[in-house]
Amino acid sequence: MAQADRAGWVQRAAVAHSVYVPEVRHPVEVTAQEDHLARWLTKRLDMPVKLYDLRAQGFELVGGRLLPDAKGPSGQLMYQAIGQPPSGQAPVRVTVYLRKSEDGAPVDLRYEKQGANSVVYWVEGASPGHPACGYAIVGDLPKEQLLTLAEAIERQEDESEAPAAPPPAAKPVS
Repeated sequence: MAQADRAGWVQRAAVAHSVYVPEVRHPVEVTAQEDHLARWLTKRLDMPVKLYDLRAQGFELVGGRLLPDAKGPSGQLMYQAIGQPPSGQAPVRVTVYLRKSEDGAPVDLRYEKQGANSVVYWVEGASPGHPACGYAIVGDLPKEQLLTLAEAIERQEDESEAPAAPPPAAKPVS
């Protein structure tokens, strides 16, 4: 993946995060409670989209939205810290930016700062039934916390791509 292309989509992920995270009434286009969110984004991005369970890491899904990318659509999932923020403070939010990768070349986890936000990003290479996909997690969080979220997402992606276990062998009838 060319450095300019990588810098472009990572920057778009950070800008989208900065635009939508402060929103109080309309932070997402489709809420987490609407059961069609994953199907809708899957159809629009033309790649499987999974809604990640990040509750063990202290975040719950708010919802998602469709976004433009350089060569087509991208998606953004928004998560916020579980529980009520202290009075007068905005909730702590992170976003996961998803896009098809043009060249499909895998990229290991990388970290960078984009203004006040930190970004952890990577590209998963293509696999059967799943095109190459770029992921960027953006938030005003320490690097270690974003890496923990990225690892949880990678683990869930790996689980969803693993082949189903074969059915148990039939027991002989006596």
